[in-house]
Amino acid sequence: MVLEMIQKENDIKKLTPEQLGQLANEIRQFLIEKISRTGGHLASNLGVVELTMALHLTLDFPEDKLIWDVGHQSYTHKILTGRKDGFDDLRKYGGMSGFPKRKESRCDAFDTGHSSTSISAGLGYVAARDLLGENHTVISVIGDGSLTGGMAYEALNNASRLKSNFIIVLNDNNMSISENVGGMSKYLSGIRTASAYTELKRGVEDTLKKIPRQGDRIVNQLRKTKSGIKQLFVPGMLFEDMDITYLGPVDGHDLKKLVRVLNEAKRVDHAVLVHVITKKGKGYGPAEENPARFHGPGPFDIETGEPKEISTTDTYTQVFSKVLNDIARKDDRIVAITAAMADGTGLASFAKRFPQRFYDVGIAEEHAVTFAAGLAAGGMKPVFAVYSSFLQRGYDQILHDVCLQKLPVVFAIDRAGLVGSDGETHQGVFDLSYLSSIPNMTVMSPKNRWEMADMLRFAVDFHGPVAVRYPRGAAYEGMREFRAPVEYGKGEIIRRESQIAVIFVGHMAPLALEVCQGLKEKGYACSLVNARFVKPLDTGLLRSLSEDHRYFVTIEENVMIGGFGEQVLDYVEGAGLDVRVRNIGIPDDYVEHGNVDLLRREVGLDKDTIIRRVIDDLNQQEDSKN
Repeated sequence: MVLEMIQKENDIKKLTPEQLGQLANEIRQFLIEKISRTGGHLASNLGVVELTMALHLTLDFPEDKLIWDVGHQSYTHKILTGRKDGFDDLRKYGGMSGFPKRKESRCDAFDTGHSSTSISAGLGYVAARDLLGENHTVISVIGDGSLTGGMAYEALNNASRLKSNFIIVLNDNNMSISENVGGMSKYLSGIRTASAYTELKRGVEDTLKKIPRQGDRIVNQLRKTKSGIKQLFVPGMLFEDMDITYLGPVDGHDLKKLVRVLNEAKRVDHAVLVHVITKKGKGYGPAEENPARFHGPGPFDIETGEPKEISTTDTYTQVFSKVLNDIARKDDRIVAITAAMADGTGLASFAKRFPQRFYDVGIAEEHAVTFAAGLAAGGMKPVFAVYSSFLQRGYDQILHDVCLQKLPVVFAIDRAGLVGSDGETHQGVFDLSYLSSIPNMTVMSPKNRWEMADMLRFAVDFHGPVAVRYPRGAAYEGMREFRAPVEYGKGEIIRRESQIAVIFVGHMAPLALEVCQGLKEKGYACSLVNARFVKPLDTGLLRSLSEDHRYFVTIEENVMIGGFGEQVLDYVEGAGLDVRVRNIGIPDDYVEHGNVDLLRREVGLDKDTIIRRVIDDLNQQEDSKN
C-alpha cells in the first residue's frame, strides 16, 4: 500500500505521479473504514483529499503554516503528517482529536472548531512572519459556507492591504452542513458555472503569450489591473475589487492543476484567493447523495450507509421540533431561525411546513440574533434554534440588541452541556453563566420531555427574552408524574424530606435522582428539587428549604463560575441562611473530547463522586461541632 509509505510530514513528496493517484484512493477507503467504526466527520474529509495532498506537495511542514477553517476536514492532513495510527481512537477520550490541535502536532498551526476564523488567524501569522523577518508560506483554507460569517469579511477587508504573500484557499462545495444560502452562495455559483469565462481566460492568455517578447509582459499587466480579463467577463469580481488576486475556479479533484495553481499563488506578493471546486462526500456513494447526513455520522454500515445504532426514543431536539410545529400551526406570528443548522436543530420539518416563516441565515449567529430582535420589534415571535457552543458568538447581540430592549426572542439552545466527541470547541458548558449575566434574560432548563414541551409553550408566550436550554440525545422520560404548570421563576419540589436538598438543573434530573437515592441508602434524609429557572432564581424556595435543611447540593452541567450553583451560594450567604452549599458542575477548564459518561466521571459529575463529596462535607460539619 502506498499509504504505508507516509510515516511523517513531507513523505508525500517522495511519491511518483502514479503513486499519488493510488494514495488518494487509499486515503478515501481508509477514512470510510475508520469513520464507519468510530464516527466522525466524513463527507467534508472525502471532499478535500486531493486538495490536502496538493497543499502538502507545495508546502514544507512544519515550517509553512496551514490553517483550516472549522477544522473538521483536516483528517487527510493528519494522515499526511504521520498520525494515521491515531484514527483507531479518533475522538475518544485521550485519543486523537477530530480537529487540528497544536498540542497534537507541530504541523497543526492553529486550533479551530468554529467557522470563519481562518483568514483572521492566517493574517496574524503573516504579520508575525513579516515582523520577525521570516519567509515561510501561510495558507488559510476556508469553505464557502464559512464565507457567510461576518468575521471572514472583516479579515478579507484587512487582507486587501497586504504587501506580502498570503494565500486563501476557498474550498467551494456548495455546502456548509446544510446547503448554502444567500448572496455569497449565488455569487460563487455564478463563478462556478462560468466555464465560458475559464475557457476564454485560458485561451486569451495562451494567445497573448505567443506574442514575441511582449506576450508575458502583457499577461502579467492584465493580471495586475482591475480592468483585466476577469473584470471584463465576470461582473463584480468581489475579491479582485478588494485588491485580492483571484485564481480559479480550479477542479479540486485534479491534483496536477491544484499543484500548479498553488505554486502560482506562492509567487504573488500580496493576498491571493484560490477558488477550488470540490464535491462533498467524494468517492462514497451514500455521502455524495446525502452529504448533510454524513457531515458527522456515528458508526455506520459501509455497504448501506445506515447507522449501526438507531434510537427509538425521541431526542430533546425532536420534541422541540414537534412542539414548535404544533405551536406555529395555531399562531402565524411564530417564525423560526437557524444559522445553517436546519437539520441539526430540528427545524427542517418547520421549513417544509411553514417555508414563508423559516429563515436560514447561513453561518452568521451574530446576524441571526439581531435579525430575531428586528422580527420581535416588528411584532413577530421569533425562535432562534442554535447549538449552545455557537450561540456564544452572538453574546453582544443578545446583550445589546435583544435584552436591552426586552424583546420577546426565544433562544432554543440545543447541545447544552457536554456533547462528547467534538471536544473543547463544542462543549456547551458556558451558556448558563453568560446568559445569566445579562439583565432582562430569563433562563429555563427542562427535566424531561414533557417539561421541554411545557417550557417551549411558556417561552413563546413570554413577554421578554427567554432561553430554553436542553442537551443532545434522548429526552428523559422519568418523573412524568411531576408536571405542575410552568410558573415564572418558580422551581419544583420532586420529593421533600429534610437535612439535604439536592437541587438540579434540567437534564441533570436522572443523576440528581441517583444521588438522592444513594444518600438515602446511606441513611440520610434527602429532598429532590428541580430548579426549572436558572434566572430568575427562586429565592423563596431556597429560603423555605433552609428552614429544615442544613445542606444544599446544586448539580448543573455548566462551568461553576457564574453558573446556577454560584448564584445559589451568593444568595444563601447574602441572606444569612444557616445552610452549607456544595456546588457540583464543570471545573474552570476546557473539557476535551470523549464519551459523555466518561467525561462526567473525569470532571466529578457522577453519582459516586458527588455522594462521596457530600458525605465528606457532612462529616466535617460534625467534626467541627465536636
